[in-house]
Parts: sequence; C-alpha cells; structure tokens
Amino acid sequence: MLAEIKGLNEECGVFAVWGHKDAAQITYYGLHSLQHRGQEGAGIVVTDGENLTAHKGLGLVNEVFASKDFETLYGKAAIGHVRYATAGGGGIANVQPLLFRSQTSSLAIAHNGNLVNANQLKHQLESMGSIFQSTSDTEVLAHLIKRSTYPRLEDKMMNSLTMIKGAYAFVVLTEDKLMVALDPNGLRPLSLGKLGDAYVVASETCAFDVVGAKFEREVKPGEIIVIDDEGIRSEVFAQSSGRAICSMEYIYFARPDSNVDEINVHKARKNLGKQLALQAPIEADVVTGVPDSSISAAIGYAEQTGIPYELGLIKNRYVGRTFIQPSQELREQGVKMKLSAVRGVVEGKRVVMIDDSIVRGTTSRRIVRMLREAGATEVHVRISSPPITNPCFYGIDTSTKEELIASSHSIEEMREMMGADSLEFLSVEGMLEGIGRSNEDTNCGQCVACFTGSYPTEIYPHTMHPHDKC
Repeated sequence: MLAEIKGLNEECGVFAVWGHKDAAQITYYGLHSLQHRGQEGAGIVVTDGENLTAHKGLGLVNEVFASKDFETLYGKAAIGHVRYATAGGGGIANVQPLLFRSQTSSLAIAHNGNLVNANQLKHQLESMGSIFQSTSDTEVLAHLIKRSTYPRLEDKMMNSLTMIKGAYAFVVLTEDKLMVALDPNGLRPLSLGKLGDAYVVASETCAFDVVGAKFEREVKPGEIIVIDDEGIRSEVFAQSSGRAICSMEYIYFARPDSNVDEINVHKARKNLGKQLALQAPIEADVVTGVPDSSISAAIGYAEQTGIPYELGLIKNRYVGRTFIQPSQELREQGVKMKLSAVRGVVEGKRVVMIDDSIVRGTTSRRIVRMLREAGATEVHVRISSPPITNPCFYGIDTSTKEELIASSHSIEEMREMMGADSLEFLSVEGMLEGIGRSNEDTNCGQCVACFTGSYPTEIYPHTMHPHDKC
C-alpha cells in the first residue's frame, strides 16, 4: 500500500493468543501478517502465569524481534501490537502493548482505534492524581481500571469501558487472564479464532490463516470476552445501536484475504470496481490499478467494461522505509520511489487508472504525470470510493478538513489539478451496494462519516488532539 505516501494511515493492529506453549512466537507471526496496519513499531507482552514480560521497539516486526528475544518471551498467553507511522507523538514510549505494574498485579494493553473523549478523561484523571507516562489514548483505560472499585477485574474493565467513547478494539493481558473488548459501534475489526485448544484474537482474519488458526466468529459490538484457565465467557458491557464498521477497511486498509464483518475484502473491492464501471464508464484501451489496494477494484472495473486489465503500474517492494517521510516534499518524491509506470503497457494507450481514494491529491497527480511520461495518450482516473470530505475521529490519520482536497475543491477542479482527462468517484450508494450493504437502511452496518459528515458517535471538543490516538 501507499499509505505513507498518500497520507492515509491505519491506526494499528492487535493480536492475542491464550493457551499455547509458543504464545510469543505465534503472536510474532500474527503481527507479521498485520504489518500493513502499522510499520512504526511493534511489541509483545507474554505471561507465564506469574509474571508479564515485554519486548517492543521501533521498526518493522522482523526488525524489532530477533531469535534471542524469544528466549525470555516464554509463556502460555501473549498480546501483540503493530503501530502505524505518524508525523508526531512517536517514540518508544508510545509503542504498544503498554505495560503497567502495581503491588497487586500487572496489566498490559494493546489498542486499535481512537478515544474521542480522551482529553476530557485525561484532565479528570490528572486532577485526581494520575500521572501519564505516554501520549497515547490507550493509557487512559489502565488508569480507569486501576481507579475502579469493583472487585472483579472484568467488572473493573467493563465499568471503565462505559466511560470511554469512540472507536476501540482492546486486548488486555494480566498474569492469569486475557480480556478482549470492542466498542459499541464496532468501528474497528476484531475476530476470535481457535488454534487447537488455544484461543486467538486478531484485527484481521488473515492472521488466522498465517498461524493456522480457524475463524470462530467476530467479536460483537459492546462485547467483552474473558479467557482464562477456566475457559471462555462473554458479557455485554454496552448495548449496541448497530454495527458501523469503518468503510475504509473494505476500500483500503484490510488485506484482500481478510474477511471483515464476514465480507471478503477482495470480493468487496472487486464489486466496488464493477459498480464504478456502471456509474462512470469510459472508452479506453487499458485498465490499471494503483498497487496494491486498488488492484482488486481495477480487475472488477475491467471485467465489467470488457477493457483489458494490465499491470500498467509496478510497485517497487525493496525501497527502504527511510525514504518515506511525512513531509509533503518527500511524500511526493516517495511516489516516484515506490511506483513505476510500465511503458510497454501504457505507451500509445488510453489508460483508465483505478485508485481506491484521494486524500490530498498529490499522489494522484504524480501518478498521472508518470503515466503520461510513459507514453499514455489519455489518462482517465476512476476512484472506487466517494470523495473524502470529512476528517476521521476514529483511528485514521485524516485530522483536519483542510488537508482533504475534496472538501474544498470540485471534481472538475481536482481533475485539472492532477492533469487527468477525466475524473469520477463512486457514489455512497454504489459503495454500499458494492460491499453488499443495504443502501435503503440508514443503519447500513458501516461508518460513512468521512464521506457524509454523519458520525456514529458524539464528537467531543478537541477530539483531534496532538497526542497519539493508538
């Protein structure tokens, strides 16, 4: 994916396992399969029944962990986390899982999402004496749990979860217990699986395939699952008004081999391409997709129109991450480092370039220019999602309306800026139909706030705060 170039970043991925003798190693492979959800840092916390042991660092999973690290990471249960790259609020202190120790017990937390009332809760907790060691929203939950007066740990957690608002998929590990929770709107993906007699939990089902686990079910919105030596049990900590899974999981973030809310991502993206072809056909010679997340949609567009699909753009998979930085100048240079146009495919051809989304527009402009320099006679841009006109407060790095080009420019203005011969987006209705949702039902099962401005939760003042959301 071109997330680090496009400026559209997922908030993280979580993985957990309970009841396996090689829990840390299984978690390592699970995190490796979720690497696309975060490349800045990774960590694992494991329990042997008496103590929690942690190892984490900055970088990719295979950079953070070496074989010798697993000599101390032994135990029957573990949780892990991969963290996305951010322009601010970085550093090892914010790499998860976060580990908290007290005189009575220890607690490790990994989180995918964003708490929209984190600032308010932090102010309240600090006024009562809490001291925060990171700038991450995740730490709020640990302080709330510690202050809860309920006797059972799961009751402490459920009580704490009723105080936080926003998007969250939590995995929490103690010496003798694994707890898993999903927000009442189910904004982030989270699934439960089995690996022999062991239980596994992951942000995406592709992780189950990698470690050899069998998918059991999705974690339900407003549900907490507790797993320990006595078995597994589920409780509801908040009534759900209906699922509102992030639409961008289908469009951009999730791996094509994952199922999100029991919908296969590749099939959904392919259908998005078919819907786009029905809504915005064009006469052309070649259809190509921007690797990797747009390829499925490009195949669908080609099938629907009968225009041949070709690899007109090639991704360079051996560019070091150090080349890609969050500044605008280097982000544009990053496009050239990451992608190449195939002259033998596009030269002298009318090209339909399929992309999954437009955030700032600079990436699309560079790719259009790249195709023209390779000899394309026409470049028609088709986007397999609606225009992103509103910021996301639930765990995607689009923090302000001003940075979103579609919020202040018409489609024709955007077309002129990127130098395309034509530009069309998929409608919200077409998107829902392509994914397989009922567009007649206002509670369609998805969050469409970034396209419509209709948010599934209350948005608090200063929601987009400068500290980390994950």
